[in-house]
Amino acid sequence: MELVEVGLRDAALLLDLLNTTPVVEGRQRDILADGAQASTWLREHGATEAELAELVEARNVLQAVVRGAESAAALEPHLNEVGLRARATTGGVRWELDIDDARRSAVRAILAWDALRVVSPGRLRACGNPDCRLFLIDRSKPNTARWCSMATCGNRMKARRHHQRARTAKTDEQS
Repeated sequence: MELVEVGLRDAALLLDLLNTTPVVEGRQRDILADGAQASTWLREHGATEAELAELVEARNVLQAVVRGAESAAALEPHLNEVGLRARATTGGVRWELDIDDARRSAVRAILAWDALRVVSPGRLRACGNPDCRLFLIDRSKPNTARWCSMATCGNRMKARRHHQRARTAKTDEQS
């Protein structure tokens, strides 16, 4: 039986985790490799220092899976020893993850990825700008978003296409 309960907080954790390796001034940065930035990121996402190593490993695999460079089977090592425990309550049954605390946030991110894969296939993807390392969750009705941000990557890509068309037209006129 397939049982997944993932909330908006988990999807936000997933997207924020995937986006911890942005390109800044032409160079890829790793926010989680910088002590101060990592501490801030962990605190903002309700994670602990003990979770950092597992989060970084899971992030690297998730990025490769979303980009299509790895299959979902590559996530298996991060899911070993993860269990689901049922608790009877006065209102019904409540399901809880049974996992070592140091792996909790990484497993939440992986479960959020899987829930998006099932519920919203194709909506989580890498930015369409080849110079960008960020990801997006396309929430548009027609599922046509291509860039992490229209203000940055979208405008850059449109400007590149415009300049390319202008150069091609100028070359054609000269011929």
